[in-house]
Amino acid sequence: MYLSAVSNTAKEYDHIIAKCRDIFAKKMHDYGTAWRILRSSSLTDQIFIKAQRIRTIEELKEKKVDEGVEDEYIGIINYSIMAIIQLNLGTSSEELDHQKALGLFDKRFSEAKDLMLKKNHDYGEAWRDMRNSSITDLILMKILRIKQIEDNKGQTLISEGLEANYLDMINYAVFSLIKLT
Repeated sequence: MYLSAVSNTAKEYDHIIAKCRDIFAKKMHDYGTAWRILRSSSLTDQIFIKAQRIRTIEELKEKKVDEGVEDEYIGIINYSIMAIIQLNLGTSSEELDHQKALGLFDKRFSEAKDLMLKKNHDYGEAWRDMRNSSITDLILMKILRIKQIEDNKGQTLISEGLEANYLDMINYAVFSLIKLT
């Protein structure tokens, strides 16, 4: 039973990856890689805005902007991947080759999926029994952790670093998208 659930999760995860990648590629077509100018702290703030909007919609049970929470979770995923890329490449005003950008996107999503499979094994798919509102709160907590680490200039004494927190946010957002569909 459990192996079947893990296999299903991997397929659902791949479906979300494909959707996020498609949006990433289309936005790159429209805007290029203008996001490369952003510092990781700016990307963290973009993720915060998206997560805070999800929480507000969850609490108020209404929205006044046409985009739904699914779009916001996709934004959290894609901005998190951009942030990881920025951590590794640094900021730049120069355009990044689109194929290279897609390759980096794929590499980071693959890392997130590998991490998810390991944690999913150890935690026994506990996320399936969680409320989406709890997942949103976990994403917001990760953002606050990232902000503190950024304020500490990336230095931690005992905690995971920036990249690990971004990877966790990717996985939490994927879990929410799976649960919403």
